[in-house]
Amino acid sequence: MKRFRPGIVPTLVVALLLPLLVSLGFWQLGRGAEKSALLHTYAERRAAEPMASTELPHTEDPAFRRVRLHGQFDAAHSLLLDNRQRDGKVGVELLQPFQDQATGLWLLVNRGWLPWPDRRTPPQFTTPAQALSLDAWIYVSPGATFQLHADPDSTTWPQLITAVEPTKLWSALGREGFAYELRAENSLATYRADWPIVATGPEKHIAYAVQWFAMSIALLGLFIYLGWHNAKEKHHGSGHESTQHV
Repeated sequence: MKRFRPGIVPTLVVALLLPLLVSLGFWQLGRGAEKSALLHTYAERRAAEPMASTELPHTEDPAFRRVRLHGQFDAAHSLLLDNRQRDGKVGVELLQPFQDQATGLWLLVNRGWLPWPDRRTPPQFTTPAQALSLDAWIYVSPGATFQLHADPDSTTWPQLITAVEPTKLWSALGREGFAYELRAENSLATYRADWPIVATGPEKHIAYAVQWFAMSIALLGLFIYLGWHNAKEKHHGSGHESTQHV
């Protein structure tokens, strides 16, 4: 150890940073494993047959389950979820209340993405006037509470929103409604109905983990280099002083 002298400051820096970098790497690996498990579970649910709408109020874990609905859209209270992009184009997602005839329950159904290239003119959409049947799946944001911030007391419709909280909407409208968004599957009633299940896939977390581990290795390598380099400099200095003393 006499030949390894990294210095007090580098030792303290490494002692603080190295465990943090390594723990961040393992945390990202854990997040990636969680996302993989979620994707597997949700893929199974998305592939299953749709359940009847009458089962919906009694489902304890509704995330990503398919459901078959029959009812009618409420065109008077449309919501436009802002800042949604597809293929680099700016647009909105159209959400409308839908009353299921079998249960009488109100559901907030996402009918898909609409382009909105010109903010001076509102997005154009139509709403089926007749009762219709459609399949949808329940969207619950993984790892976060589903929230919707709208101003349901406003008299101006459709409303432009940036996030959604359905329970407040139902309360303001005096309706009994479901607490989560339902995303309609492709049909004549939808626009562009393609959504990623999670915003960040497992591969992203693995890439982040590799970066943290690489930083850990680089830090450790620099620490070892400084230790040997400082020891070598001190050894040469000591040798030079001994020669001058003689």
